[in-house]
Amino acid sequence: MYLTDQPISASDFLSRQPDESCGAVASFIGVVRSHEEECRVKGLYYDSYSSMAEKAIRSIIDEVKGRYEAHEIRVLHRVGWLEVGEVAVAITVTAPHRNEAFAAVRAVVDQIKERVPIWKKEVYADGTSEWMRCDDPAELIHEARRH
Repeated sequence: MYLTDQPISASDFLSRQPDESCGAVASFIGVVRSHEEECRVKGLYYDSYSSMAEKAIRSIIDEVKGRYEAHEIRVLHRVGWLEVGEVAVAITVTAPHRNEAFAAVRAVVDQIKERVPIWKKEVYADGTSEWMRCDDPAELIHEARRH
């Protein structure tokens, strides 16, 4: 499972010990920030096409593992309503060396943003809101099915 509607504890997510053959652990924790450009953010709402999102994330993990010789890649992405300061996504990679671990984390983050059918709505303190990911959902679903 890569999606959750429950709060993500960064410390719990990061507490897992790496395999003894790994010399590097690299992580990314994305949190809801309080401002987007000039607008004060109240919170975010993430929506997804869950079954396709899970499949796309699994595909990304498999591809990145092969490309960067990562031993383990863990991903957990929040859906639903998130307050400022809450964790939106947590990613950890274990690999034999730091260069591979850092590159793999970056690749996973970038690929999730490009290929996974998850949409973000920013809700502002003034009561307005805006969907930030306005890619064509059909195109994202088609891309997820290809992988």
